[in-house]
Amino acid sequence: MVRTLLSDEVWQKIKDIVPGKEGDRGRTAADNRWFVEAVLWIGRTGSPWRDLPVEFGRWHTVYMRFARWRRDGVWQRVAHSVAGEGEIEHILIDSTIVRAHQHSAGALKKVARKRSDAPAVD
Repeated sequence: MVRTLLSDEVWQKIKDIVPGKEGDRGRTAADNRWFVEAVLWIGRTGSPWRDLPVEFGRWHTVYMRFARWRRDGVWQRVAHSVAGEGEIEHILIDSTIVRAHQHSAGALKKVARKRSDAPAVD
């Protein structure tokens, strides 16, 4: 069993922000809290999506829902609603403050200089 990361207090703050509640267009989600737990688990462990524990459901389904919420701005609204909550704030950080390694940013690789075949000039 996976330990829950989301307290009842924090869930109360975000449950009305996330899509899929009664009265929203489309399908009503019965598992919004468990889905948020899955995303927090990924954020907390730094694991790839494929390593998501089976208790959370199919990793690809969870990822697709995560991506849809990201595209629709749901995660930004959630982050604003829990600003200052110590237990979750360290997971929902803004990516503009994270410095990536140069290789992850598409920097050109250093290549060895080829020596010129031209004779040296004294």
